[in-house]
Amino acid sequence: MQNQNPYDPSRESRDVEDNKTIAALAYILFFLPLLAARSSRFAMYHANQGLLLLLVLIAGNLVLGFIPFIGWMLFPLFYVAGLVYLVIGIMNAVNGKMQPLPFMPAIEILK
Repeated sequence: MQNQNPYDPSRESRDVEDNKTIAALAYILFFLPLLAARSSRFAMYHANQGLLLLLVLIAGNLVLGFIPFIGWMLFPLFYVAGLVYLVIGIMNAVNGKMQPLPFMPAIEILK
């Protein structure tokens, strides 16, 4: 009788190779993996990261919008940081890494 190991590295590497593009696009349209690659663990991980980034950007936009002068002066820095995070996330997806974005909370919204 053969021992069935649920973890198969070849299947995981195939998942990464097949879904790199969808995972990279998840940072622009987080719901794309929900439609195109729901069964891909790799794509769903990056969809979750893309959604977290979007929520952080929305929350930061609201908070900075309510703080007069100082908040308004911080808008450009906030958007540059958001763009840097977007690029880091896309590069992680293209390189096949399931690495969290720096300083992002480890929250799993999408399963």
